Formats: sequence, C-alpha cells, structure tokens
Amino acid sequence: MLQHGMSLICPCFSISLALCELSLVHATLKHQTTKTVTLIRLVCPLASAHVLVMCKITQNWVRSSLVLLAMAAALLSPAAADTKITPIDTQYIAALGPVTAHSGNDAETWGLWPVDPGPRGVKLSAYEALKANGGVAPSNWTFSGADWWLEEHGLIMEQPVFPLAPGRYVVTGGRQYTSILTVHAKGADGHMKWELDTDAVLYDVTHLRCRAARYTPATGGACTPEQASQDDFPVAPGAAMPAVGACHKQDYQVLIVTGMATEG
Repeated sequence: MLQHGMSLICPCFSISLALCELSLVHATLKHQTTKTVTLIRLVCPLASAHVLVMCKITQNWVRSSLVLLAMAAALLSPAAADTKITPIDTQYIAALGPVTAHSGNDAETWGLWPVDPGPRGVKLSAYEALKANGGVAPSNWTFSGADWWLEEHGLIMEQPVFPLAPGRYVVTGGRQYTSILTVHAKGADGHMKWELDTDAVLYDVTHLRCRAARYTPATGGACTPEQASQDDFPVAPGAAMPAVGACHKQDYQVLIVTGMATEG
C-alpha cells in the first residue's frame, strides 16, 4: 500500500527513468559519440536518484497521512454525509470475532480501555512487588489474579471496561481503513449487535502491533504472571499471544478509537 502511495506522489521518478532510456536510444540511433552516450549514462541515473531521494523524504509523511486520508474518504462517502465526527483522546477497544467479519451480535463481549493501558502496565519482573502492594499498580489500577491481561511486550495490563457501551466509534488499525463502528444497545436476547460501515472488516481496523490477551485460571495448575516468560516477548504484529501455565488464554483484537460519530 505504501509503495502504491509513493508511486502516486512521486511519478517523476518513473518518468525520469523513462526519459533516460529514451535519451540512450536516441543517441544510439543518431550515432552519437561514445563520449555523449557515456555522459547520458552518468547524468541520467544521478538525476533520477535525486528524484528518488526526494520521494523517500516524503515517505514518513505518507505513513502519517494514510490514516487521515482514509478517514476523509470515509467521511466523504454518501453514507457519512449527515454524520458529525467529534475527535476524542485516543481510546482502545478489545474486540472478539472472526477477522473477516463485517458485523456481529457479540459486542457485549468487547471492552474499552479509556486510556492507553501500555504505559500503565507492570513488567513481569515486577509482579512480586505488585503482589506486595496488594495488587495496586503504580498507575493506581488493581490486578486481579482471576482475570488478568498481558500486552505484546509482556507488560501486565489493567482490564478494559466491560461491556463496550453502545455508540458509534471512529475506529482504525492505523493502516488503510478508518471506519465507523456502530454498537447497538443490548437486545432481549442479551446480545449487542455491531457493524462497520463501508466495506471494512474487523481485520481492516485492527491495530496489528497491539497484541492483547486475557488469562483466566483453568483446572489443574497455576495461572499467574509468574508462569509467564519474558523470553516469549515481544510478540510479532498480528501473532497470537503466548500460552501461560495452566491458564485459559483469549486473544483480543485491538481497535484504535479516534472519535465518536453522531447524526449531524
């Protein structure tokens, strides 16, 4: 996707290379001197390389702008014509479901971190100190041995708030898509329906570098952060979190929330 964006922003590089080739063909057909042909061979690649360097300078700009461009595209779609977007401080949704799902009826199993839980996490090596402090972390959240979480670097995280409140969330995975996630109120069957707008699926709005798993005790053994190994971290983007001791592990997708949508 980034290479495609670069080709749109820097067509001059491809054009300059094509002009070099044409110059060489022309010089050969016109029986130019060896000195002229050699000069073309030297100067043209240097000019093209200069254009390429300028294109590379824009690479970071492209990376940071793709999400904003995707959001603009979503907001300019006919379905979003009457939608008002209110930016908020970044939040994070812990979601479950098939990565190819566009909608579902299980949002009651989803949670929300109102603030980034990563910087508030506790290292595995500090678990004993966490226990000695009554399970209260330096950031003032409380650890629960019956339901605890790890992130991709092996930090013990606070639990998200369950369930995810009904609403319309502007979500992204920091890649190509930004979408509006609509979460409906709980129905008579106890389930909460959800859907993404446009053609996005859950994978499209999952932040792959953020990994999160929930650990709960299973029968037949210990299930504490003491059984986790720091050697299993960091976890690669998109990969499953490691198993720990006799715990039952549930991996969650992490969606970045950048705003709330309301009818204009």
